[in-house]
Amino acid sequence: MNFQFCSNTARVTSRRSFLQQTAAGFGWLAFSALKAQRAAGNKSTGNPLAPKKPHFAARAKRVIFLFMEGGPSHLDSFDWRPELARVGGDAKSRYLAPVFGFKPRGESGLMISDAYPHLAQQADELCLLNGMQTNNPGHHQAVVALHTGNENFVRPSVGAWVTYGLGSEADSLPGFVTIDPIVDKGGAANYGSAFLPATFQGTRLGSASRGLPNIRNRSLSGDDQRKQLDFVQRANRRLLKQDASNPEIEGLIESAELAFRMQSSVPETLDLSRETQETQRLYGLDDPRTARFGTQCLMARRLAEQGVRFIQLTSNGWDHHSKMREAFEFKATATDKPIAGLIADLKQRDLLRDTLLVWGGEFGRQAGPDNNGGRGHNNKGFTMWMAGGGVKGGLRYGSTDELGREAVAGKMGTHDLHATILHLLGLDHEQLTYHYSGRDFRLTDVSGTVAHDIMS
Repeated sequence: MNFQFCSNTARVTSRRSFLQQTAAGFGWLAFSALKAQRAAGNKSTGNPLAPKKPHFAARAKRVIFLFMEGGPSHLDSFDWRPELARVGGDAKSRYLAPVFGFKPRGESGLMISDAYPHLAQQADELCLLNGMQTNNPGHHQAVVALHTGNENFVRPSVGAWVTYGLGSEADSLPGFVTIDPIVDKGGAANYGSAFLPATFQGTRLGSASRGLPNIRNRSLSGDDQRKQLDFVQRANRRLLKQDASNPEIEGLIESAELAFRMQSSVPETLDLSRETQETQRLYGLDDPRTARFGTQCLMARRLAEQGVRFIQLTSNGWDHHSKMREAFEFKATATDKPIAGLIADLKQRDLLRDTLLVWGGEFGRQAGPDNNGGRGHNNKGFTMWMAGGGVKGGLRYGSTDELGREAVAGKMGTHDLHATILHLLGLDHEQLTYHYSGRDFRLTDVSGTVAHDIMS
């Protein structure tokens, strides 16, 4: 069809020219974006979660992200500041001394707080990132930035990007699982896929139920469900033949098949009664103080064994504005033994070498007191740590100033952290892109420096 315009001289123009020449070319821009997305869809065949080759040799195959929501104090855990201990000891001081003692741990001599007696025994596996920074001191913005790389716009989560880039080795389980995620501060966006296909978003599991609610259809037998699904899938495949370049239809077909397989695989994988009593004690399942997070950690190990690519665990309540010693000790006790048990168990099963553990919150705490012996937010300098997955153990990388107020060496921003995680997985953060709305998006936006010095 051509459009004809009346003038002194009749002129005929094509539809494409019409889009280019009217409304400042916005119609043509939209058409170009749709065309590019359709072209990307043409490249997609088969299972979107099938394992994909990394860009280069990977050190890690999977990630377990231990998210400490609220901002744990680096000054009372993994960042020993002797000057802060000295000046903060005065009752009239404007600074608050570390509320726990620190000791050198392991052969490496890493300084770790007495709040972590079990994790201290794994010091030689830890790579402390003492120069962390983030842009915003507000919980919501910092949490969303940590999970998606952007605090202002809805973007795919880290786990979704990793699964998009590498697929999954789990045939009957999701590629990305999040256990007990937070419901605020971004909520589901922290494990969502945004403009990436929904196949790559995180699947939410609960540690209390040890699985997915209503995973089985109680009104139909397994055979009847299979017949029902086959009927629906025949219709889906007919539709796919008519629109072979539509990745959404293909994703729907595979998602339905995965959901059917998960009815048996999820309960079996998360049945912790299959573990020995010794293993359950290792994770602290026999102690009410550690049982909840211990359950998350043991679930994570079982999911990792089955090939799940990205697993996130969450411990809430690290926003300690008052009574730092009591509040921090409570949370550290709840997570210390389970995390140490996870590291020990992964080592024993020869999984730690290609499993990257990442620990941390959205920011750290201030050197000065806040309210009744607590600490306020600090986004300028804090600590995260990594273990396994190709990082050097027993290493302290980066530093805050002498009072722990701001990172001064080995600085790592959010994009640097994400770029480093992707690199350990064999992914170039500049190459891992997705074309959407007329341009290529990536997890690290337009920045990100890989911390090669922490890699073994």
